[in-house]
Amino acid sequence: MLNDRLRTVLVLGGGSAGWLVAGLLAAEHPDLRITLVESDDVPVIGVGEGTWPSMRDTLRRIGLSESDFIRRCQVALKQGSRFDGWQRGGAGTDGDRYYHPFMLPVGHGDADLVQAWLATDPARPFADLVSPSVQLCETGRAPKQLQTPEFGAVANYAYHFDAGLFGQLLREHAVQRLGVRHVVDHVDAVLSADNGDIAALRTRGHGELAADLFIDCSGLASRLIGQHFGVPLKSEREVLFNDAAMPVQVPYASADQPLATCTIATAWAKGWIWDIGLPSRRGVGCVFARAHASEDEAQAALQAYLDATGAPRERPAPRVIRYDPGYRQRFWVRNCVAIGLASGFIEPLEASALALVELSAQRLCDELPMSRASMDAVAARFNDDFGYRWARVIDFLKLHYALSERDDTAYWRAHRDAATWPGRLRELLPMWRLRAPARHDFGRIDEVFPAASYQYVLYGMGFRPVPQPPSAAKLQSALACFDEAARQTRRFVSGLPGHRSLIDHLVKTAA
Repeated sequence: MLNDRLRTVLVLGGGSAGWLVAGLLAAEHPDLRITLVESDDVPVIGVGEGTWPSMRDTLRRIGLSESDFIRRCQVALKQGSRFDGWQRGGAGTDGDRYYHPFMLPVGHGDADLVQAWLATDPARPFADLVSPSVQLCETGRAPKQLQTPEFGAVANYAYHFDAGLFGQLLREHAVQRLGVRHVVDHVDAVLSADNGDIAALRTRGHGELAADLFIDCSGLASRLIGQHFGVPLKSEREVLFNDAAMPVQVPYASADQPLATCTIATAWAKGWIWDIGLPSRRGVGCVFARAHASEDEAQAALQAYLDATGAPRERPAPRVIRYDPGYRQRFWVRNCVAIGLASGFIEPLEASALALVELSAQRLCDELPMSRASMDAVAARFNDDFGYRWARVIDFLKLHYALSERDDTAYWRAHRDAATWPGRLRELLPMWRLRAPARHDFGRIDEVFPAASYQYVLYGMGFRPVPQPPSAAKLQSALACFDEAARQTRRFVSGLPGHRSLIDHLVKTAA
């Protein structure tokens, strides 16, 4: 029924999630009337400072300039993540360090890289052998050149940015360029239609705001999907124990300090610490499980890390964010879909939160145009697909902990206990003892994490398949890939600029 087509959308909540959703919908469906409602007395969490490479395409689809984005949002370029101390509790510099780069291994899917690595150079880190990104991170090189076009790459990259500034830029672009209506008001009530749909939101200053579709981006409060529809959270506390984070922003010791081009994740006795370098400051935070560590212990670990990494002695006091790790049993109910923290949150590891926002928003865009008559079928597929995606995120995050050899605290011993592992992970790890993770291990075309990501983490954490020497032809094919990765590494390291110098140049050029 054409007259039943969805024509009006109301997004509840701003921040990165709300404005990404509103911007994508407005850019790709200009016929929709989109309103975003946010209260000015709801604090923004503002710690989602890392993304995946998919954000480049998302910003392009919205119509943002990468140069403006870099200039306005304190942007640095991220080529992956570095993990220190996760395997044995070492200092990172003693060999207890590995990378999960964004570049696929050279020859991935075409050659038996893993068995050739075990047969020829098993002492060398797998990621270093197959990807130039590791040495680019180690030497502080940028993933693109001065003349590389916007959103183009020499080496695959994502972004680090100031989350507060990012939300402001998205809001400005959506309102001024894309025609999104912005309402700053407090929602007092959710009004229901006779059929159980949401009919409107009653606000204090703007009255009743009606729409055909409501998108819940209200954060951890989950005002619509959680509070109004009562969809419970599927807790993952027994699998991934962390339920608190303690973020702080600290300046560099000097203005010309090297600018990291990866997220640094350092394990401590009862959790881990993220370290994200922006051009003018670092965003650092301690992640921990309150069942294993007190807030005083977490703060002591955070301060010790800041001392060890050269942060100035004068620092702001960190705040504490508490959350229940899990995700909604359903994300789309009737004419309401939850995206962002309203749909769930596990933990900051591997920056999956914003990636799930992107995936959800893009899926919503792809489902349009839509009628109310077809919406329930769309919702059922959406719920099935995103339930699968959340479960795969949990598998992948648990992999980082489950393979640890650390035995220093109950926290790490509990993570190593197979009883806390997801069932799918318990099934796959014995298979991966015999052969490498492969495409057929993952059932969807658009998996959240590809087989290559599992390989990087598995072999970085010391996991080794049983050696099965490849045939001469397979060995030669893999060795050619190793040679090509080495050639790319030499060429990229010598030809790419320093990360900070590139960012400084791009900011000056954009200004």
